[in-house]
Amino acid sequence: MQKKILFIGLALLLASGSQMNAQNAKQDSTYRKWFVGSTLLLLGNLDDTNNPGYIQINAGYRITPKDVIQFRFKRSQYAWPLGIPFGPDFDAPGLNYPGHARILAPQIGYQRFWRKGLYTSVYVLNAFEKYMDENKKKIGNGFTLYTDFYLGYQFKFFKDHFFFEPAIGVSYWPLRTGVPDSFKNVEQKWPNYFIQPGLDFGFKF
Repeated sequence: MQKKILFIGLALLLASGSQMNAQNAKQDSTYRKWFVGSTLLLLGNLDDTNNPGYIQINAGYRITPKDVIQFRFKRSQYAWPLGIPFGPDFDAPGLNYPGHARILAPQIGYQRFWRKGLYTSVYVLNAFEKYMDENKKKIGNGFTLYTDFYLGYQFKFFKDHFFFEPAIGVSYWPLRTGVPDSFKNVEQKWPNYFIQPGLDFGFKF
């Protein structure tokens, strides 16, 4: 399912190439300051094997034409080690947790536009986790501090009312507490970072 999501994101990126001239629009005091949105990663909820029950809501404010602050809220559940990369090991039998974790995660970030739609962004995410065993019985609570870094490009549509932001990102977690020993045993062979796509979209007003 993850490969399907990446393919869809790439197809949308290529399809939106014809819109690049829209980036030449002048940015002045009339630029749209607020936006709300989400991510195409929600398509992962179509996965019947490890459905993450993923929810992401984005809201932001454009301080200047180049500087944006953003708040995100995420909710999901996962049954695989956080550092396991996309590829043959992802969703492979025998590599998952003996159960799953549920997270609620508020996130705050800063986005900087450099030239036209090219941007970098950094986010700090506080994940409050609940760990469940294979019988769906709670075995503990935990907390993980994430930092996310992205490099991407914003494509604008319909007179700058809508946007799509394909990006490549790295998620790194320097602090992780409360992980049950049975979960730690599965995690220890994987790094504490993850390379991932960004496929955000939204509406400006």
